[in-house]
Amino acid sequence: MQKSRKFVQIGVTAIFSLLLLVVGINYLKGINLFDSSNHYYAIYEDVTGLAVSSPVNANGFKVGQVKDMQYMYDNPGHVKVELLLDGELKLPEGTVAELGSDILGTASITLKMPQSDAFVPTGSVLNSAIAGGLLDNVSQDVLPGIVNMIPKIDSMLVAVTTLVNDPALANSIKRFDDITKNLNMISANVAEATKPLPGVINQAASVAENLNSLSANLDSLSREINNMPLNETVANVKGITDNLKDVTNQLKQDDSSLGMLINDPKLYNSLNNAVASLDSLINDIKAQPKRYLKFSVF
Repeated sequence: MQKSRKFVQIGVTAIFSLLLLVVGINYLKGINLFDSSNHYYAIYEDVTGLAVSSPVNANGFKVGQVKDMQYMYDNPGHVKVELLLDGELKLPEGTVAELGSDILGTASITLKMPQSDAFVPTGSVLNSAIAGGLLDNVSQDVLPGIVNMIPKIDSMLVAVTTLVNDPALANSIKRFDDITKNLNMISANVAEATKPLPGVINQAASVAENLNSLSANLDSLSREINNMPLNETVANVKGITDNLKDVTNQLKQDDSSLGMLINDPKLYNSLNNAVASLDSLINDIKAQPKRYLKFSVF
């Protein structure tokens, strides 16, 4: 009885370990046996890079994986691939399972799903297609352009070689070097010439301050002139001018006192004779003072 019980325990342990091993292997493959899944199939002529557990994507999101691949011996040259997809995913009719690979050669399947109200039954064989790889695109699109460019590149190399070997290019480079030296000299001269600029700027600032001071003085003078009694001064000047005009008119008139004094030659001659007589009298007094001065002694 005890031996049979041991055998049962050993059997149960072995079965549990086997189940655990199966679950673990499928989990490592990315298959969850406890989730509901749907099976679909796709047939390809070349599955290079595709392996069991390779991802199946829809709109860039992983919705399943490759569960199994079998070579179709009854249809040589074709491989049947079993897809294990999420149970909630429904594939519209016309869905295409496109096989493609990345730059490293790792293949994956992308589901191209159109808009449709009808869905593909579980277990159906999907339409399949193989997307062009990166190298295929390069060989189809890039290489023809490169081939067409080779003659042009060759012509450009010949032209560049001819230009490099042309002595005129060396002369031009030498002239350019001379021009560069001249520019350096000009730059140094300009730097030397601009050294006095700070002093000139300071002098200009001083002149500006003086101009500001002069402007303030002129403004003050203008205010003083505005405050002066100009009308009264002008009236006084006008009166003096009128008086001078009157004096001038009197001097011009022969019948006036001033006019007679200035314009009458007789008065001038009389005054001249009187001055001459006065001068003779003074000389005679100096020569003979006793004649005019009498002293008496008591």
